[in-house]
Formats: sequence, C-alpha cells, structure tokens
Amino acid sequence: QVQLAESGGRLVQAGGALRLSCAASGRTAGNYGLGWFRQAPGKEREFVAAISWSGVTTYYAEAVKGRFTISRDNAKNILSLQMNSLKPEDTAVYYCAADKFGLATPREPDYEYWGQGTQVTVSS
Repeated sequence: QVQLAESGGRLVQAGGALRLSCAASGRTAGNYGLGWFRQAPGKEREFVAAISWSGVTTYYAEAVKGRFTISRDNAKNILSLQMNSLKPEDTAVYYCAADKFGLATPREPDYEYWGQGTQVTVSS
C-alpha cells in the first residue's frame, strides 16, 4: 500500500514557475515508478511526466517537454515537479500516482495508487 499527498498548487501568472511536491508513504514506496497527471475542467485526465523507481529514466508529455522537470528523492520519499514558463493551458488539478512496475510509463492503467490532487491555476 502506498499513500500519496500532493502539495504546492496555487495561482500563478503566465510565464511564472511553480514546484509541486508529492509525499509518498508506505514501506515499499521507493520501489514504485511515479508519475504526474493533470485534469483540466471539462477534459479527461492526461499524462504529464513520469520517473522510474531509480530516477534514471524520465518521460514527458510533448506539451510540457522542456518546461517541466520531474525528480524524486527516495531517501525522503518525495516526488517533485518543477514547472517553468507556465501557460494558461497548464491550469488543471495535478495528481501524482505510483506505478507498481517501477517504470517511467505514460500509461494511466499502469498506475495503482493516486493522490487527491492539487490545483494549479495559471492566469493570463
């Protein structure tokens, strides 16, 4: 069992930066691949970024590549998402999730555990 809790979402102006965190708890949390997804109003949840259990492999959605950076600290069981050059279209609830296969996968069905989400709003 892995519990996930996101934090760091807030209102930010376009062009600004924001760092999201996700605290993972559970004895085997470090063995899981971790990912970020987001859901904008009226839209389906979509993949943002993922990182393997070791932190060596990362994977990004095209929409955020070059602007967002995913990282993890397995000693502290913290997942982070550094978001730069934010755009109004980045506005969404951001969720972290844990993948039992330990991979950096964009496939939502591969994720077994989910956090409650944190709201990011980017104003124009």
